[in-house]
Amino acid sequence: MKIINAIKSGSLQSAKAWKGVLITWFASLILVSLLALPIKRSLNSAFGKSMATEKLMDGVNLDIVTDLGPALSAVFSSFSSGLLMLVLTGMLINAFLAGGLFSCLRGTSKEFTGTGFFSSSAKNFWSFLVISLLISLMFLVLIFVVIGIPVSMISQSETISEPIAFALETGCGILFFLLSAILVLVADYARAWQVANEKSACFNAIGFGFSRTFGKFFTSFPLIIIILFAQLAFAYLFFIVSGNWTPVKGGGVILLFLLSQFFIYVRFYLKAWRYASVTSLMEQDYVKAHVVPEVLAENQGAELHELLTVTESHENASDQPILIPDDQKLN
Repeated sequence: MKIINAIKSGSLQSAKAWKGVLITWFASLILVSLLALPIKRSLNSAFGKSMATEKLMDGVNLDIVTDLGPALSAVFSSFSSGLLMLVLTGMLINAFLAGGLFSCLRGTSKEFTGTGFFSSSAKNFWSFLVISLLISLMFLVLIFVVIGIPVSMISQSETISEPIAFALETGCGILFFLLSAILVLVADYARAWQVANEKSACFNAIGFGFSRTFGKFFTSFPLIIIILFAQLAFAYLFFIVSGNWTPVKGGGVILLFLLSQFFIYVRFYLKAWRYASVTSLMEQDYVKAHVVPEVLAENQGAELHELLTVTESHENASDQPILIPDDQKLN
Protein backbone atom coordinates (compact mmCIF):
# COMPACT_ATOMS: atom_id res chain seq x y z
CA MET A 1 0.00 0.00 0.00
CA LYS A 2 2.87 2.38 0.75
CA ILE A 3 4.27 1.81 -2.74
CA ILE A 4 0.95 2.60 -4.43
CA ASN A 5 0.45 5.72 -2.31
CA ALA A 6 4.01 6.89 -3.06
CA ILE A 7 3.54 6.39 -6.80
CA LYS A 8 0.21 8.25 -6.77
CA SER A 9 1.60 11.08 -4.67
CA GLY A 10 4.70 11.24 -6.89
CA SER A 11 2.61 11.56 -10.03
CA LEU A 12 0.57 14.40 -8.53
CA GLN A 13 3.60 16.28 -7.22
CA SER A 14 5.52 15.92 -10.49
CA ALA A 15 2.48 17.16 -12.42
CA LYS A 16 2.32 20.26 -10.20
CA ALA A 17 6.05 20.84 -10.74
CA TRP A 18 5.82 20.89 -14.55
CA LYS A 19 7.45 24.32 -14.67
CA GLY A 20 10.52 22.97 -12.91
CA VAL A 21 10.64 20.11 -15.42
CA LEU A 22 10.35 22.66 -18.22
CA ILE A 23 13.32 24.61 -16.83
CA THR A 24 15.35 21.39 -16.70
CA TRP A 25 14.42 20.53 -20.29
CA PHE A 26 15.33 24.01 -21.55
CA ALA A 27 18.71 23.85 -19.79
CA SER A 28 19.42 20.49 -21.46
CA LEU A 29 18.49 21.93 -24.86
CA ILE A 30 20.93 24.80 -24.43
CA LEU A 31 23.61 22.42 -23.19
CA VAL A 32 23.27 20.03 -26.12
CA SER A 33 23.34 22.97 -28.52
CA LEU A 34 26.80 23.86 -27.20
CA LEU A 35 27.98 20.49 -28.51
CA ALA A 36 25.87 20.24 -31.66
CA LEU A 37 26.60 23.64 -33.20
CA PRO A 38 30.44 23.37 -33.25
CA ILE A 39 30.20 19.84 -34.68
CA LYS A 40 27.79 21.08 -37.35
CA ARG A 41 30.21 23.83 -38.36
CA SER A 42 33.06 21.31 -38.52
CA LEU A 43 31.03 18.96 -40.72
CA ASN A 44 29.93 21.76 -43.04
CA SER A 45 33.54 22.86 -43.34
CA ALA A 46 34.66 19.28 -44.07
CA PHE A 47 31.97 18.33 -46.58
CA GLY A 48 31.33 21.72 -48.12
CA LYS A 49 28.77 21.51 -50.91
CA SER A 50 29.67 17.98 -51.96
CA MET A 51 27.20 15.13 -52.39
CA ALA A 52 28.68 13.29 -49.41
CA THR A 53 25.92 14.35 -47.04
CA GLU A 54 23.28 12.83 -49.33
CA LYS A 55 25.20 9.57 -49.46
CA LEU A 56 25.28 9.48 -45.70
CA MET A 57 21.50 9.56 -45.50
CA ASP A 58 21.39 5.78 -46.05
CA GLY A 59 23.91 5.10 -43.28
CA VAL A 60 27.58 5.50 -42.44
CA ASN A 61 29.78 5.26 -45.52
CA LEU A 62 33.34 4.46 -44.43
CA ASP A 63 34.80 5.48 -47.80
CA ILE A 64 33.42 8.99 -47.43
CA VAL A 65 34.60 9.24 -43.82
CA THR A 66 38.14 8.15 -44.64
CA ASP A 67 38.30 10.51 -47.63
CA LEU A 68 37.93 13.47 -45.32
CA GLY A 69 41.62 13.22 -44.48
CA PRO A 70 42.85 16.05 -42.21
CA ALA A 71 39.29 17.34 -41.83
CA LEU A 72 38.36 14.12 -40.02
CA SER A 73 40.77 14.90 -37.17
CA ALA A 74 39.26 18.38 -36.82
CA VAL A 75 35.74 16.91 -36.63
CA PHE A 76 36.86 14.31 -34.08
CA SER A 77 38.67 16.92 -32.00
CA SER A 78 35.61 19.15 -32.00
CA PHE A 79 33.40 16.24 -30.98
CA SER A 80 35.68 14.94 -28.19
CA SER A 81 36.25 18.36 -26.63
CA GLY A 82 32.56 19.18 -26.92
CA LEU A 83 31.58 15.85 -25.35
CA LEU A 84 33.92 16.42 -22.40
CA MET A 85 32.49 19.88 -21.88
CA LEU A 86 28.97 18.45 -22.14
CA VAL A 87 29.62 15.84 -19.45
CA LEU A 88 31.27 18.22 -17.00
CA THR A 89 28.84 21.08 -17.52
CA GLY A 90 25.91 18.66 -17.48
CA MET A 91 26.93 17.33 -14.08
CA LEU A 92 27.14 20.86 -12.66
CA ILE A 93 23.80 21.94 -14.12
CA ASN A 94 22.10 18.72 -13.05
CA ALA A 95 23.36 19.15 -9.47
CA PHE A 96 22.11 22.74 -9.50
CA LEU A 97 18.63 22.15 -10.95
CA ALA A 98 18.00 18.93 -9.00
CA GLY A 99 18.03 20.91 -5.76
CA GLY A 100 15.18 23.10 -6.93
CA LEU A 101 13.29 20.16 -8.42
CA PHE A 102 13.47 18.08 -5.23
CA SER A 103 12.35 21.10 -3.23
CA CYS A 104 9.18 21.67 -5.24
CA LEU A 105 8.35 17.93 -5.23
CA ARG A 106 7.95 17.71 -1.45
CA GLY A 107 4.54 17.05 0.03
CA THR A 108 4.60 20.37 1.91
CA SER A 109 5.72 22.44 -1.08
CA LYS A 110 3.57 25.40 -1.99
CA GLU A 111 2.78 26.84 -5.41
CA PHE A 112 5.75 26.76 -7.78
CA THR A 113 7.72 29.99 -8.08
CA GLY A 114 10.87 30.64 -10.04
CA THR A 115 12.43 32.45 -7.07
CA GLY A 116 11.84 29.50 -4.75
CA PHE A 117 13.08 27.02 -7.36
CA PHE A 118 16.40 28.76 -8.01
CA SER A 119 16.85 29.64 -4.35
CA SER A 120 16.61 25.95 -3.42
CA SER A 121 18.88 25.09 -6.33
CA ALA A 122 21.58 27.44 -5.04
CA LYS A 123 21.19 26.36 -1.42
CA ASN A 124 21.56 22.64 -2.18
CA PHE A 125 24.09 22.90 -5.02
CA TRP A 126 27.28 21.88 -3.25
CA SER A 127 25.68 19.05 -1.32
CA PHE A 128 24.01 17.70 -4.44
CA LEU A 129 27.27 18.00 -6.38
CA VAL A 130 29.19 15.97 -3.79
CA ILE A 131 26.39 13.37 -3.68
CA SER A 132 26.43 13.11 -7.49
CA LEU A 133 30.21 12.74 -7.60
CA LEU A 134 30.30 10.04 -4.92
CA ILE A 135 27.43 8.08 -6.47
CA SER A 136 29.08 8.39 -9.91
CA LEU A 137 32.31 6.93 -8.48
CA MET A 138 30.30 4.07 -7.02
CA PHE A 139 28.75 3.49 -10.44
CA LEU A 140 32.21 3.35 -12.04
CA VAL A 141 33.38 0.81 -9.47
CA LEU A 142 30.20 -1.19 -10.04
CA ILE A 143 30.74 -1.21 -13.81
CA PHE A 144 34.33 -2.36 -13.37
CA VAL A 145 33.51 -5.12 -10.88
CA VAL A 146 30.21 -6.43 -12.26
CA ILE A 147 30.70 -5.84 -16.00
CA GLY A 148 34.38 -5.19 -16.77
CA ILE A 149 36.11 -8.00 -14.91
CA PRO A 150 33.58 -10.81 -15.64
CA VAL A 151 33.20 -9.96 -19.33
CA SER A 152 36.97 -9.75 -19.73
CA MET A 153 37.42 -13.15 -18.09
CA ILE A 154 34.65 -14.70 -20.20
CA SER A 155 36.03 -13.29 -23.46
CA GLN A 156 39.54 -14.57 -22.71
CA SER A 157 38.40 -18.02 -21.67
CA GLU A 158 38.80 -20.75 -24.30
CA THR A 159 36.76 -23.40 -22.48
CA ILE A 160 33.44 -21.54 -22.17
CA SER A 161 31.00 -22.17 -25.01
CA GLU A 162 29.09 -19.32 -26.66
CA PRO A 163 25.68 -20.15 -25.08
CA ILE A 164 27.22 -20.30 -21.60
CA ALA A 165 29.18 -17.09 -22.25
CA PHE A 166 25.99 -15.36 -23.40
CA ALA A 167 24.11 -16.57 -20.31
CA LEU A 168 26.89 -15.36 -18.00
CA GLU A 169 27.07 -11.96 -19.69
CA THR A 170 23.28 -11.65 -19.50
CA GLY A 171 23.43 -12.50 -15.80
CA CYS A 172 26.07 -9.83 -15.28
CA GLY A 173 23.84 -7.32 -17.06
CA ILE A 174 20.83 -8.19 -14.88
CA LEU A 175 22.94 -8.01 -11.72
CA PHE A 176 24.31 -4.64 -12.80
CA PHE A 177 20.79 -3.32 -13.38
CA LEU A 178 19.61 -4.45 -9.93
CA LEU A 179 22.65 -3.03 -8.14
CA SER A 180 22.36 0.19 -10.16
CA ALA A 181 18.76 0.52 -9.00
CA ILE A 182 20.00 0.39 -5.40
CA LEU A 183 22.53 3.17 -6.06
CA VAL A 184 19.85 5.29 -7.75
CA LEU A 185 17.62 4.78 -4.73
CA VAL A 186 20.43 5.74 -2.35
CA ALA A 187 21.09 8.92 -4.34
CA ASP A 188 17.40 9.89 -4.41
CA TYR A 189 16.94 9.28 -0.69
CA ALA A 190 20.11 11.25 0.05
CA ARG A 191 18.96 14.26 -1.96
CA ALA A 192 15.42 14.10 -0.55
CA TRP A 193 16.87 14.06 2.98
CA GLN A 194 19.22 16.95 2.23
CA VAL A 195 16.37 19.12 0.93
CA ALA A 196 14.39 18.35 4.10
CA ASN A 197 17.25 19.63 6.26
CA GLU A 198 18.34 23.23 6.60
CA LYS A 199 22.10 22.68 6.94
CA SER A 200 24.26 21.10 4.25
CA ALA A 201 25.41 17.63 5.29
CA CYS A 202 26.11 15.64 2.15
CA PHE A 203 27.89 12.77 3.91
CA ASN A 204 25.09 12.43 6.43
CA ALA A 205 22.68 12.48 3.51
CA ILE A 206 24.46 9.60 1.78
CA GLY A 207 24.54 7.71 5.08
CA PHE A 208 20.80 8.24 5.39
CA GLY A 209 20.36 7.08 1.80
CA PHE A 210 22.06 3.75 2.49
CA SER A 211 20.37 3.19 5.84
CA ARG A 212 16.98 4.11 4.43
CA THR A 213 17.39 1.96 1.32
CA PHE A 214 18.32 -1.18 3.21
CA GLY A 215 16.19 -0.40 6.27
CA LYS A 216 13.02 -0.19 4.13
CA PHE A 217 14.28 -2.42 1.33
CA PHE A 218 11.06 -4.35 0.65
CA THR A 219 9.10 -1.17 0.00
CA SER A 220 11.84 1.01 -1.50
CA PHE A 221 13.34 -1.48 -3.95
CA PRO A 222 10.05 -2.54 -5.67
CA LEU A 223 9.16 1.14 -6.03
CA ILE A 224 12.41 2.05 -7.80
CA ILE A 225 12.22 -1.05 -10.02
CA ILE A 226 8.70 -0.15 -11.17
CA ILE A 227 9.70 3.42 -12.00
CA LEU A 228 12.96 2.42 -13.71
CA PHE A 229 11.11 -0.10 -15.88
CA ALA A 230 8.66 2.64 -16.86
CA GLN A 231 11.59 4.89 -17.81
CA LEU A 232 13.25 2.11 -19.81
CA ALA A 233 10.01 1.30 -21.61
CA PHE A 234 9.60 4.93 -22.60
CA ALA A 235 13.21 5.13 -23.79
CA TYR A 236 12.66 1.97 -25.87
CA LEU A 237 9.55 3.54 -27.43
CA PHE A 238 11.55 6.66 -28.31
CA PHE A 239 14.29 4.65 -30.04
CA ILE A 240 11.70 2.61 -31.96
CA VAL A 241 9.93 5.72 -33.23
CA SER A 242 13.05 7.77 -34.02
CA GLY A 243 14.97 4.80 -35.46
CA ASN A 244 12.30 4.05 -38.07
CA TRP A 245 11.91 7.65 -39.19
CA THR A 246 14.45 9.15 -41.56
CA PRO A 247 13.13 12.51 -42.81
CA VAL A 248 14.63 14.01 -45.95
CA LYS A 249 12.80 17.31 -46.42
CA GLY A 250 12.98 20.29 -44.08
CA GLY A 251 9.45 19.88 -42.71
CA GLY A 252 10.10 16.29 -41.70
CA VAL A 253 13.36 17.25 -39.99
CA ILE A 254 11.61 19.97 -37.98
CA LEU A 255 8.81 17.58 -37.03
CA LEU A 256 11.33 14.94 -35.91
CA PHE A 257 13.16 17.56 -33.87
CA LEU A 258 9.93 18.65 -32.13
CA LEU A 259 8.98 15.04 -31.47
CA SER A 260 12.41 14.28 -30.01
CA GLN A 261 12.18 17.32 -27.72
CA PHE A 262 8.75 16.17 -26.56
CA PHE A 263 10.19 12.75 -25.72
CA ILE A 264 13.06 14.39 -23.85
CA TYR A 265 10.63 16.53 -21.85
CA VAL A 266 8.61 13.43 -20.91
CA ARG A 267 11.85 11.68 -19.91
CA PHE A 268 12.61 14.55 -17.51
CA TYR A 269 9.04 14.36 -16.22
CA LEU A 270 9.47 10.64 -15.50
CA LYS A 271 12.67 11.45 -13.62
CA ALA A 272 10.76 14.05 -11.57
CA TRP A 273 8.10 11.40 -10.93
CA ARG A 274 10.83 9.15 -9.54
CA TYR A 275 12.17 11.94 -7.34
CA ALA A 276 8.69 12.74 -6.03
CA SER A 277 7.79 9.08 -5.40
CA VAL A 278 10.96 8.46 -3.38
CA THR A 279 10.38 11.69 -1.47
CA SER A 280 6.79 10.68 -0.76
CA LEU A 281 7.92 7.27 0.47
CA MET A 282 10.33 8.99 2.85
CA GLU A 283 7.66 11.39 4.06
CA GLN A 284 5.29 8.53 4.86
CA ASP A 285 7.68 7.40 7.60
CA TYR A 286 9.30 10.66 8.65
CA VAL A 287 7.56 13.97 9.35
CA LYS A 288 9.84 17.01 9.06
CA ALA A 289 8.88 19.70 11.53
CA HIS A 290 10.59 23.04 12.39
CA VAL A 291 8.86 23.15 15.75
CA VAL A 292 9.88 22.91 19.37
CA PRO A 293 8.84 19.81 21.35
CA GLU A 294 6.11 21.80 23.13
CA VAL A 295 4.31 22.36 19.84
CA LEU A 296 4.47 18.64 19.09
CA ALA A 297 3.02 17.86 22.52
CA GLU A 298 0.15 20.25 21.97
CA ASN A 299 -0.78 18.52 18.73
CA GLN A 300 -0.73 14.88 19.81
CA GLY A 301 -4.27 14.36 18.55
CA ALA A 302 -3.89 16.26 15.28
CA GLU A 303 -4.05 14.69 11.89
CA LEU A 304 -0.88 14.65 9.78
CA HIS A 305 -1.99 17.42 7.46
CA GLU A 306 -3.00 19.59 10.43
CA LEU A 307 0.42 19.04 12.00
CA LEU A 308 2.11 20.08 8.78
CA THR A 309 -0.02 23.25 8.76
CA VAL A 310 1.09 24.05 12.30
CA THR A 311 4.65 23.26 11.23
CA GLU A 312 4.59 25.94 8.54
CA SER A 313 3.53 28.61 11.06
CA HIS A 314 6.42 27.71 13.39
CA GLU A 315 9.05 27.62 10.70
CA ASN A 316 11.58 29.65 12.62
CA ALA A 317 11.14 28.08 16.06
CA SER A 318 14.10 25.73 15.70
CA ASP A 319 17.22 25.52 13.60
CA GLN A 320 17.30 21.72 13.44
CA PRO A 321 14.53 19.60 11.85
CA ILE A 322 12.87 16.97 13.99
CA LEU A 323 12.35 13.64 12.26
CA ILE A 324 9.65 11.53 13.83
CA PRO A 325 10.10 7.74 13.38
CA ASP A 326 7.29 5.30 12.56
CA ASP A 327 6.64 4.24 16.14
CA GLN A 328 6.25 7.87 17.27
CA LYS A 329 3.99 9.05 14.45
CA LEU A 330 0.80 10.86 15.36
CA ASN A 331 -2.39 8.85 14.97
